[in-house]
Amino acid sequence: MATNDNWRLELGWRVYGLGIVALSVVGLVWGDFISGQPAPKWLPDRAAFAYAVALFMLVTGLGLQWRRTVVWSAAALFVYYALVVVLLMNGRVILNNLAIFGAYSGAAEPVAIAAGALIVYAAFADIDAARAALLMRIARIAFGICAILFGLAHFLYMNYTAPLVPAWLPPSQVFWGTATGVFHIAGGVAILTGVQARLGAILLTAMYVAFIPLVFVPVLMAETSSAFRWTELATTIALVGVTWVIADSLKPTTPSPGTAG
Repeated sequence: MATNDNWRLELGWRVYGLGIVALSVVGLVWGDFISGQPAPKWLPDRAAFAYAVALFMLVTGLGLQWRRTVVWSAAALFVYYALVVVLLMNGRVILNNLAIFGAYSGAAEPVAIAAGALIVYAAFADIDAARAALLMRIARIAFGICAILFGLAHFLYMNYTAPLVPAWLPPSQVFWGTATGVFHIAGGVAILTGVQARLGAILLTAMYVAFIPLVFVPVLMAETSSAFRWTELATTIALVGVTWVIADSLKPTTPSPGTAG
């Protein structure tokens, strides 16, 4: 059976794992479900479940750093995020807020994290190349939609987005809030359509990397006790990993030895 040996992810899958570890640390320090995981307040033993989830994310995030454990770690993360976080947690929020765009853009973050896990799984699992390519394609489509939602959120919630831009950065905070919204949408469209898709993923990666020193470090210096701000930073690290593995998954492949002809 031909395997997916043609796909070779580089550093991105390790960065993605570090983002998951960072998210788990936020959950462990604050003893609650992190932002993006809206577990209901009435959940019995909610704090115990929150710690259990944080420990699960810590183990799987660390497991993504080693090839021997990367497949089961990616599979476990995908199942948790796709079924529990997206369908059960965020699905409930969307059903209760069908007319509110923030419910959809809020769900886009865990969908993007699930997409990253699916690509890592497809790249390393012992499955045939056609199935791996299909899973990667599904993950890229999911992330492309998420990127468009992220971009639209910049426009709809500019009063939140613009103040995050450093005031000293010319020409203005609104300009960069608008520009990053356009960049998100352009990158999402590129990934969805396959037109300059790898370039779009690379540029999104660069943008997320730039967000860390320009946006989140200054914000955290002012709000060091905010679990939400720490979660934003950790999520951005994970998104750097997601877009990086997407870019890697779009690299031209070469036939494995013995498969040509």
